[in-house]
Amino acid sequence: MKSKNYINDNEIILGNKVTLEDAISVSRYNAKVTFNNDFINRVQKARNLIEKWINEDVKIYGVNTGFGSLCDKIISKADIEKLQQNIILTHATSVGDPLAIEQVRSIMFMMLLNMGQGYSGVRIELLNRLKVLLNNNIIPYVPKEGSVGYLSLEAHIGLVIIGRGKVYYNDKLSPTQSVYNKLNIKPLKLHAKEGLSLISGTTSPTGLAALALHDMLNATKSADIIAAMSIEVLKGTLKAFDDNLMSVRQYCDQRNTATNIRNILSSSDLAKENIDYRLQDALSIRGIPQLHGASKKTLNDALETLENEMNSCNDNPIIWTEEGNEKAISGCNCDASYVGLAMDSASIASTMIAKISERRNCRLINNRFSEMPSFLIKNPGINSGLMIPQYSQAGLLNDMKILSHPATVDSIPTSNGQEDYVSMGYNAAKKACEIAKKLEYILAIELLSVYQAQQFLDEPSKVSNITKKIYHEINKYVPIIEEDVELHSHIEQLKNLVHDETLIQLANSELERLY
Repeated sequence: MKSKNYINDNEIILGNKVTLEDAISVSRYNAKVTFNNDFINRVQKARNLIEKWINEDVKIYGVNTGFGSLCDKIISKADIEKLQQNIILTHATSVGDPLAIEQVRSIMFMMLLNMGQGYSGVRIELLNRLKVLLNNNIIPYVPKEGSVGYLSLEAHIGLVIIGRGKVYYNDKLSPTQSVYNKLNIKPLKLHAKEGLSLISGTTSPTGLAALALHDMLNATKSADIIAAMSIEVLKGTLKAFDDNLMSVRQYCDQRNTATNIRNILSSSDLAKENIDYRLQDALSIRGIPQLHGASKKTLNDALETLENEMNSCNDNPIIWTEEGNEKAISGCNCDASYVGLAMDSASIASTMIAKISERRNCRLINNRFSEMPSFLIKNPGINSGLMIPQYSQAGLLNDMKILSHPATVDSIPTSNGQEDYVSMGYNAAKKACEIAKKLEYILAIELLSVYQAQQFLDEPSKVSNITKKIYHEINKYVPIIEEDVELHSHIEQLKNLVHDETLIQLANSELERLY
């Protein structure tokens, strides 16, 4: 669903409240950004105060003082601009493999949102430069390791703004200056406070969190669809999804999950025929509304947190522009605890979705539970069938459990003890990206088993209309396997169907709504 900020399919305007979908449009789908008059005016209003206070020799942290534990060092007017360049040069210290382009785009979008709130005191020229880079897909090279919640990654983006570092342009990594020369772009000289504002905030945790959470939320909807298809072929009873049962427990996400399952299978003759096949199913079947619901609640709580963060100023110091009460206020809005804790929780919630998916898959490939041939292959023994994808699930799930250890419980003091506590919010967001990806693979493997199980149904035509549509879509890429074949490419194809929301679109084509 497009937000009110869209001008058209390819451009989004900044100045009003933004949503997670806006962030995804810019970061993943290269929507262009522009600014409305409110955005420009509030940025300029704060900038006017910065310039006034510099002329009046008002002491402001990071403008005419040093940074961190050097905050008592006074900087002369002649060195104010040099200070802003120096902070970029010395803070660009993240290392290792680079972030994906969509991740850097997301961080840049969050930088625009943060400084565009009108409390940073930067020039509109700085935000225009970020806009030019985004809109022309000139994306900084940003190493991804080594951040406690801010500073280092943003500084690598700052390097590009001043004409240093490297950028991706036209699918090629090049020195920034060579791309600037080609496009007739001049490096931007940073003015007072601008270097600090570029790196001070929760922009890198929030940028990565946006992509991770978007994928987690969509994966949970796909998990409902795949779970319903598993129930169908495993002869599960829909009695455990009865709305009367759901109504006595006060969680809307649980109730909505059960509604999804019932609606997906409403046209399934198999589900109707098997309503009394068992008195009670295993927990991985009958517990779907409860586990999926609890996970969705946690993810939706994280969504509220993230959208609040996106629409907040997390700079330090902030410039308060209220007439008669103008002041610079130094504090700690750059702390990433909100985002970090939300993403630690979202990672645990996603791992719970994965653990129940792996258990359902185990029932599908086990002939004692599924009442189908072992590993869903016609001649087990000579054929291994779908034995080993469950091993892959086990390995992926083990990774997810390791990554689910919360980053935010840790703290290592920095800056000579001036920053004696740090949030570690960036690492929470970074590992959430990995967890989201692994969840999609685990769901894809369950889907592979469901798809292969259809060949053993007495009457495959009795599956639901949604199941039929999904089987038809999968059949474009994956054949029904009757003897051993290479499986890797099939898993990748099915993972893509989860990631690009194809399953959700197919389900929604038959439903009024998928919760």
